[in-house]
Amino acid sequence: MYKFHRLYCLAIVCLLTITAHAQRYYMFVGSYNNNAGQEGIYVYQFNPANGATTKVSAISEVVNPSYLNLSHHGKYLYAAADSRVPNGGKVSSYSFDSLQGKLRFINSQPSGGENPVYVAVNRANTWLANANYTAGSLSIHPLRSDGSIGEAGQTIFIKDSSTGPRQKQSHVHSIGFSPDEQYVYAPDLGADKIHWYRLQGGTTPLAPATPPSTQTVRNAGPRHFEFHPNGKFGYCIEEISGNVVAYRYAKGGLTPLQTISAHAAIGVEDYGGGDIHISPDGKFLYATTRGKENIILTYHVNAHTGLLTKTAITASGGNHPRNFVIDPTGNYLLVAHQMSDDIVVFRRNKKTGALTPASKIENIKAPSCIKIRAYNVKG
Repeated sequence: MYKFHRLYCLAIVCLLTITAHAQRYYMFVGSYNNNAGQEGIYVYQFNPANGATTKVSAISEVVNPSYLNLSHHGKYLYAAADSRVPNGGKVSSYSFDSLQGKLRFINSQPSGGENPVYVAVNRANTWLANANYTAGSLSIHPLRSDGSIGEAGQTIFIKDSSTGPRQKQSHVHSIGFSPDEQYVYAPDLGADKIHWYRLQGGTTPLAPATPPSTQTVRNAGPRHFEFHPNGKFGYCIEEISGNVVAYRYAKGGLTPLQTISAHAAIGVEDYGGGDIHISPDGKFLYATTRGKENIILTYHVNAHTGLLTKTAITASGGNHPRNFVIDPTGNYLLVAHQMSDDIVVFRRNKKTGALTPASKIENIKAPSCIKIRAYNVKG
């Protein structure tokens, strides 16, 4: 009887411990809401077991948060805001209460140029980098210990161009840190280049790398870039050409390995390549193409060579798949459709990479970015 009572008490303690430290998954959605007063950043609770979502909160005191990113520990969320606002552009920080599922505004800083479209944060949460599409510029900001953003430590205006109709000037479309965080890279749709900078700190945090850029083919329009989890390879989705280019990466330098199409149609002048991400296990790469196709491309990744094999083309289920995310468990892929005001949830086969439509979140104004993160919640 004593032994039974002891085991019973132990079971109760374990249950209480699990309850007190439950894991919750939260989904954050940025949108082109066009004006303050309309919900701009949404917070959902996400269930990785069945793909279900439940809206928890939203904030409206923000205009056109086109891109979001989270600090490595998830305590802070950063947004590229005032996007597509004439002469506007901000980067904003928020703290996140994972128990209540609510964001709290901390501060904003000028983004260093018109139309910010991307923000990236290093793992130590000491630097925030952002890309300004219309201005053709990028900035890097120091981050304070309370998650707030400092004034830009450096803003670089890139004066460059290429030969296409949309390439009269530089258009920096994204920005990020190399796997070792020694470098910052910036795909430039307007110049057909991926710019590289050494992150050196001090009063001029960024210095041109050697070489300072990777040249793509003409009229490619490099847009978003993703590193493989092994850090040896990188992949760029090209908006205009509609291709994905695989590169070998080493110390701020890229060597092209393969160019593979991210479209089904032939002879299109501007394909509208959208976003690119790799599954958590590194086995599959996905890319979206907008325009008239509205599709998701699935590729198998050879982790030894970096080469891709196209395995499937899937209808995205909406109009203009601007951004997508694979949840941390790899069970689901969620696509934000800017023009049809919805997010489509796909169930993902981890063995084959295949996508199956599961559900849809509707009536969400022009979603532009999705992030999902797991939190250990005490309560």
